[in-house]
Amino acid sequence: MRLARRFVPLIALALALLVLWASGVGHWLTWATLARNQAWLADWVALNPVLAPAVYVLAYAAATALSLPEAAVLTVAGGLLFGTWLGGALAVVGSATGAVILFAAARSAFAPMMEKRAGPRISRMRSELQHSGFLYLLSVRLVPLFPFWFVNLAAALAGMRLLPYVGATLLGIIPATLVYAAIGSGIGDVLADGRRPDLSIVFSPAILGPLLGLAVLALLPIAWRHWKRANA
Repeated sequence: MRLARRFVPLIALALALLVLWASGVGHWLTWATLARNQAWLADWVALNPVLAPAVYVLAYAAATALSLPEAAVLTVAGGLLFGTWLGGALAVVGSATGAVILFAAARSAFAPMMEKRAGPRISRMRSELQHSGFLYLLSVRLVPLFPFWFVNLAAALAGMRLLPYVGATLLGIIPATLVYAAIGSGIGDVLADGRRPDLSIVFSPAILGPLLGLAVLALLPIAWRHWKRANA
């Protein structure tokens, strides 16, 4: 019975994903849908200054928890509808909330099993993450090269603690999220013309270079600790 209860949150997410795709709602998360409805969405946001941000955060959290593709559409939509700073902040909150939901569900289901069956190498890795998980995850989050859902699940399976996970996720996703939101704040005409926004700017040297630098800086305390231990 206890084993079955551990899988309830993950099963609930899987069922919600199946219902979402069967209903066709998941197919609405496209650039074409955003282009067709941007005027209506802008009017609705203007008429609902309190409700609209809350709905956006809930929608983003659900999309992240269910690992829906095209999450960039939601981030860009936040910039389009709320502006760079507010839209970026709402996207960070929604994304982090959904990530925590998926992390908690996966850790509840698999972490105890992984801990029991872990060999010496896995045990050392889990011990390392317990001490420095925040810095490792922060460095990974800062560089938008890894699938978001994969990082969520990997952290859960590795047995990372919740508070470091939340902190590293919140801080790590801010830079790239603000870049996407800034793109969204100025793409109204692009969408109106039936074109897709160019999001490759995030991977340009001017953006990716500083993010890589921040990721390396996040790992320096770990490297220093290992160096001291090796030379003790």
